[in-house]
Amino acid sequence: MFGLCHLLGYSFMPRLKDLKDQQLYRLDRSTAYGDLDSVFRGTVDVALIAEQWDPLVRVAASLRNRTAPAHVVLDRLAASSPSDRLAKALSMLGRVVKTIHILRYSHDAQLRKRVRKQLNRGESRHALARRLFFANQGAFRIGDYHEIMNKVTALSVLSNAVLVWNTVRIGEIVAALEATGNRVANEDLARVSPLANAHVIPSGTYRFPRTSGRQQPLE
Repeated sequence: MFGLCHLLGYSFMPRLKDLKDQQLYRLDRSTAYGDLDSVFRGTVDVALIAEQWDPLVRVAASLRNRTAPAHVVLDRLAASSPSDRLAKALSMLGRVVKTIHILRYSHDAQLRKRVRKQLNRGESRHALARRLFFANQGAFRIGDYHEIMNKVTALSVLSNAVLVWNTVRIGEIVAALEATGNRVANEDLARVSPLANAHVIPSGTYRFPRTSGRQQPLE
């Protein structure tokens, strides 16, 4: 995942719970890292990455341009044999990127803070789904796979609808503020989450207007 995200131009920065057990890799076996030398237990085959660089870029380009479905590419790489040099090169690249991430994560307090913030946003997405899935106390009462998938898909669509609505409204509010000369800093905007849901009424609003004081005739 580290290598593929790097090729696609994304920074994959997960929080690693078992950080002390993670293995770091060096580029050259003969390079010494002083006090950190003991934690570099493996060596990356840089020559293999260079050899397979063009095919790796083509894989990334096919994903970015959507000429190949992501699940097909990932399944193919996951099912590859140990002798598959392309898959091995991607793994080696991932080790380089992961090693850099671990080293940065270990000493950069601001990076750790950003990673925790993203994890909190992920939990906020789950909280939104739990709020919307109010029927049957948020539990699946059926065992049929297709019915469950239908419900999961519907919940995903509903969650995305809330996200889109919030995003549009946030954009309108920011535009209105800036139109009156109140500039919204990017640092402040980064703290605003489109996952807010206190204003959402999951069960809907039911109105029963009475047009007159008389009861309607029964049919």
